[in-house]
Amino acid sequence: MRKVVATPFHDTPVGVLEGRVTGLTGLSVSLNGMRDFTGVGDRVSIFGLDGRETDAEIVAFRGDTAIAMPFGGLEGIGSGCRATFRLFDQEQRKRRAGGTLIVNNAWQGRVLDPMGRPIDGKGPLPPGGDPRRLHASPPEAALRARLGPRIDLGVRVLNLFTTCREGQRLGLFAGSGIGKSTLMGMLARNTDCDVAVIALVGERGREVREFVEDDLGPQGLAKSVVIVATSDSSPLMRREAAYAAMAVAEHFRDQGKSVLMLMDSVTRFCQALREIGLSSGEPPATRGYPPSVFAELPRLLERAGPGLVNPDGKAGQITAMFSVLVEGDDHNEPVADAVRGILDGHVVLERKIAESGRYPAVNVLRSLSRTVPGCNSPEENALVQEARADLSIWEDIQDMVRLGAYRAGNDPTADQAIRVIPSIEAVMKQSRGEAATIAESFDALRGALSSSGQA
Repeated sequence: MRKVVATPFHDTPVGVLEGRVTGLTGLSVSLNGMRDFTGVGDRVSIFGLDGRETDAEIVAFRGDTAIAMPFGGLEGIGSGCRATFRLFDQEQRKRRAGGTLIVNNAWQGRVLDPMGRPIDGKGPLPPGGDPRRLHASPPEAALRARLGPRIDLGVRVLNLFTTCREGQRLGLFAGSGIGKSTLMGMLARNTDCDVAVIALVGERGREVREFVEDDLGPQGLAKSVVIVATSDSSPLMRREAAYAAMAVAEHFRDQGKSVLMLMDSVTRFCQALREIGLSSGEPPATRGYPPSVFAELPRLLERAGPGLVNPDGKAGQITAMFSVLVEGDDHNEPVADAVRGILDGHVVLERKIAESGRYPAVNVLRSLSRTVPGCNSPEENALVQEARADLSIWEDIQDMVRLGAYRAGNDPTADQAIRVIPSIEAVMKQSRGEAATIAESFDALRGALSSSGQA
């Protein structure tokens, strides 16, 4: 009988612990009666004065008092309200620590909330699936696979100047309104992967359908799982959107698949962590962010990348693109600086380039992939280095040229840059519905450089 009851993730508790709400401060609830049986990350149920049940997570302890934060609103919760915690045996408790998500392959093509509930109006999800821990640890560093071959992103400027390998993690750094969402939609549609997992963390509610229907489109949605927590959601729901998306990506990666993980944005994830930390009593540190934010970032970001090597020598890969919404276009603000140090490269979108009408508005000279030049051929590396040199020279002399202060023939390298820059700019420009393979991208750059007669 015990064997039947103890099947993995059974829902039969061995008992129910009951406590009471003793106070509310900001976004947090103080609970008594939970000591000795609960820990940080455990889920409790709070029953409001109106009879409504609200799920909450324990985020801290002050003495014998547990500090919990609800996944929903605090309306109807008052002092004296009942709180319950389901007690499971030790084995089940280990598996449930921090929450679990039952992931199903049929989630592809669906839009879900962080709890795995459909919000796209397409009906219920099929039952069953693989239980995944939301707060899982990254694979062991010495046992996980190496990066795979280079992956076709379908975007010329990225294929050329920030060439990416399977399992690599890149950051997309941009201010608001520079085309970040459009670029992520292009990546989801065009990247050569088996499945795409997209986390919209703290997104504006009105923009969700626009992203799904316009930026992602039917083609992109068909191979994607979209996890959404809008800006009006509780901090816990916004935080859980990132963890849920990572759990879904790990589910497909462990099947040996090539997964593209897109998160928009890490900044809003950190803002949710800041609200949780401050409400639980943490002191503010760097620009109001408590220390736990910068401890939590690598735990999430390190989960992306190569999986463990299977007995057949192969491994699934999570190729990740994490967008960072830089405040006031300050690329050295704390979140951007921390993320840049963790990831394997960065792509900088610049407002000045977007205002000139060139999309994607990637500043090639400020963008970097740490796997280049190792994943390109010597001839391809030479093409990229020549194009970068021309772009760098043009950046130095463009004001002089436009003012008429530069005279042709004074500097052969400057003359070369002036001749080829229009062609290079044309190669980097790409419309939303256009796709380009890696081979096509290098062919286009080769043609642009040869237009000067010197390639």
